[in-house]
Amino acid sequence: MTTHSLQASALTLSARHGATVANVSAAVARYLLGTTFFVFGLNGFLNFIPPPAEGIPAAAAAFGGALAQTGYMFPLIKGTEVLAGALLLANRWVSLALVLLAPIVVNIIAFHAFLAPGLGIPLVLLVLGSFLAWTRRATFVSLFR
Repeated sequence: MTTHSLQASALTLSARHGATVANVSAAVARYLLGTTFFVFGLNGFLNFIPPPAEGIPAAAAAFGGALAQTGYMFPLIKGTEVLAGALLLANRWVSLALVLLAPIVVNIIAFHAFLAPGLGIPLVLLVLGSFLAWTRRATFVSLFR
């Protein structure tokens, strides 16, 4: 083998390895985001995760109560979370799922910034969603024309 063919083989191998790392990273992000929204969406209907022991801040409880009082908003939000989470987990219509989840993630961040302090998990959701959107950026081009 010549030096040129060794370099070409190394580039091909690194390109394959890079693509594999990118694909695995996107799959992990998709599973994490999908599982999070699927589980917490189902919890909105089935209430299998207990509320925090330290209680919920008054403003956060008032906001949640207002959503529940509408009779439709809480089921709509949680139903969207279940649907989008299932789409992510099934690797079907991932771009649509990300578009559906974007306003929910923004509201989760605002909720935790203003009503129930603690931005750790909301920022992780933002990073996961942003990373997935970046990996599928070609599908979003028409939204920004």
